[in-house]
Amino acid sequence: MTLLTASGLHASLGHREVLHDISLSLASGHLVALVGPNGAGKTTLLRALAGLIPSDGEIRIGGDALGSLPLRERAKRFAYLPQGHMVHWPLPARDIVALGRYPHGATDPARLSPRDVEAVLRAMQAVDVVEFGDRRVTELSGGERSRVALARVLAVEAPVILADEPTASLDPRHQIDVMQKLRSVADTGVLVLVVTHDLGLAARFADHVLVLSDGRLAAQGAPAEALSEAVLASVFRVSAYRAEFRREAVIVPWAGL
Repeated sequence: MTLLTASGLHASLGHREVLHDISLSLASGHLVALVGPNGAGKTTLLRALAGLIPSDGEIRIGGDALGSLPLRERAKRFAYLPQGHMVHWPLPARDIVALGRYPHGATDPARLSPRDVEAVLRAMQAVDVVEFGDRRVTELSGGERSRVALARVLAVEAPVILADEPTASLDPRHQIDVMQKLRSVADTGVLVLVVTHDLGLAARFADHVLVLSDGRLAAQGAPAEALSEAVLASVFRVSAYRAEFRREAVIVPWAGL
């Protein structure tokens, strides 16, 4: 079922137009990979879809115009994971995850309802950070902080997850773990939109791939179609090694063109 649509979307940063006439239709229960070269506008598109920056055009979530929704309702429908996972307060990791319950009225991590407590625990278990619960998040490694940040997003229990490079600072095992978790979340009916530079992860885990280039959608569709040799050559200026392993696609960028 179509959950998130955009029609004729334009967005600018300063006086520079970054997104040009973006139209898309994304369904619940899908993991969608958003890929493209540096500076293509991927983060801007994620932020525009969530209503975090001004844009022109129409965005609809669950049939409702995004602009008609109060901020708290938007926060319930979109769980947004930004790049960087910056944390400025030495809070326990569990309290950081509990911030994901704020849209549901949980304003104090020390006074969570039983439902909120269960949601926080499920999220922490999902990304293997329960052991960090009492540690200050500022004392964790970059990769550990990134997993805590992802747990916060999962704790929102929103119908749409927008994750901006969630695997960027992780070791290979946790990159795979995170993508497998996001895949399993999508399989429960959530729409998961993931920005990634790893074309291999996109090809392996995504149902649908959006390829952004210079602020325009250059290709979209199933991974084999959207990440074709022609698209990789024209957008990324690379050739790739392609194979199949255990019935899953393998794409490894191999040489520049």
